[in-house]
Amino acid sequence: MTHNWQFDVPTAGSKRLPPDARYMEALRSQGYGFEVAIADLVDNSIDAGAKDVVIHFLRDGDQLVSLLVVDDGVGMSDDQLDVAMTVGGRHGYNANALGMFGTGLKSASLSHASAVTVVSTTKRTRSAGRRWLMERAVSGFECDIVEPGYAQQLIDRYDNARPILWQGTVVRWDGVKDFPKHGGGGQTDRYLHRTINKLGLHLGLHLHRFLERDDFNITIAVEDVRTGTIYMNFGVEPLNPFGYPVSGDHEYPRRFKASVPSIGDVALDAHIWTPKSNLDEYKAVGSVLDRQGFYFYRHDRLVQAGGWNNFRQPEQHLALARVAIDLPSHPNDVFRLTVKKSGVEASPEFTSALEHASEAGGNTFLTYLAAADATYRDARKRAGTVRRAVVPPGKGFDPAVRETIEDELPLLQHEEPISVRWQRLSNEFFFEIDREDRTIILNQHYRAAILGGRRGGLNDAPLIKSLMYMLLHQVFEKEYSGSREKDNLQLWQSILVSAARTELARGADDD
Repeated sequence: MTHNWQFDVPTAGSKRLPPDARYMEALRSQGYGFEVAIADLVDNSIDAGAKDVVIHFLRDGDQLVSLLVVDDGVGMSDDQLDVAMTVGGRHGYNANALGMFGTGLKSASLSHASAVTVVSTTKRTRSAGRRWLMERAVSGFECDIVEPGYAQQLIDRYDNARPILWQGTVVRWDGVKDFPKHGGGGQTDRYLHRTINKLGLHLGLHLHRFLERDDFNITIAVEDVRTGTIYMNFGVEPLNPFGYPVSGDHEYPRRFKASVPSIGDVALDAHIWTPKSNLDEYKAVGSVLDRQGFYFYRHDRLVQAGGWNNFRQPEQHLALARVAIDLPSHPNDVFRLTVKKSGVEASPEFTSALEHASEAGGNTFLTYLAAADATYRDARKRAGTVRRAVVPPGKGFDPAVRETIEDELPLLQHEEPISVRWQRLSNEFFFEIDREDRTIILNQHYRAAILGGRRGGLNDAPLIKSLMYMLLHQVFEKEYSGSREKDNLQLWQSILVSAARTELARGADDD
């Protein structure tokens, strides 16, 4: 064993190793959610100086055929299009750009569509376009050149302030994998209603600082390509996660500073939300445990909504605590943004600095957390609803049900959640309790009657599962059941079996 350690690795030359064509498949599998992918395209529009962005769903009768994102930004020339469509190609982003890695347009698009076409025009250059087909991209990085006449035709379709006037870009998705395969029976209308609602909330939240400006708009529209009929056309409204009408504590918001040795002071704008708020600005972010914590912004784009980044665990009593942090504009090792710009990794150096963060009046960041906790508890006391903490619900409960339980009840910390699942049991039982596995087991025999012909799934039958949770959650807080509790369990068992058998009989009569 030698002690002659070499601090630098010696090399003997270099060689070029181009990426395997399957790299495109790797980009496609990065797991972009639909709303995140569209937001990435809108980021590009903002970087291009766009004032108006239109997200356009195109349908042919009941069938959705394409999705386009159109903007009135500065546009791109032929050479700039080549850079934009090159995997890893970089524009030479300016200091305030939202783009970073040169992969967003390609990976976001090809994670949801089998083909992505980009057509663009500038005030000085003719319309030009490029197209990636996924099936060809994976076999050799071959990008199609769009026929110039069609490129101009697509640009002309959106001229006269729809939104392109003199310059702009159109990104077109074809073969969108999330579109309904068969749109009849109102399936397409339901998909559009659900998807556009979620998309509007996501864009309204993450781009709220831009949407609050007088000179920036995002519109979502649906058009029938045969008739030209516009079925839907509305502007996305900003959802400011700090847009409460009255602060939960009149002494907040306050600005704290965390001194991080490698990058200097980081400003923490600490807010306490109005208790029991039903505003979308409050509820648009996940569950009550998800929406508390840090809200990181990068160049005015919200890149993380909630979470404590290993500083502490989320808990019910901090539901009103939100902290806005604008990330430093220069690259650093303290904050690392994910490729999808949907989260921030903070180093231990930052979390350590939070312990000593303070504001001009001498109050510490830890004092703020205590104030947020006290505001929540006081609101519960004033409402006369000091509720007992419960074991949280887990797998098998619909996310909306879990969120409501988390909103309404304090949760026992460090307790394994209660799951619920279907399993074959003796027909004399409607349910069983597995204390060791923390599971409510429902009898598979009665599932079809309860679902009433609807398809089953992990989170099905939310009503009956919610009622079972309310009946049984206290059972899991004890190691064994007393005589009264056992009698109650037997009573509930008998009534529920009788009700379920009645449902089965009625189903048979209907047949």
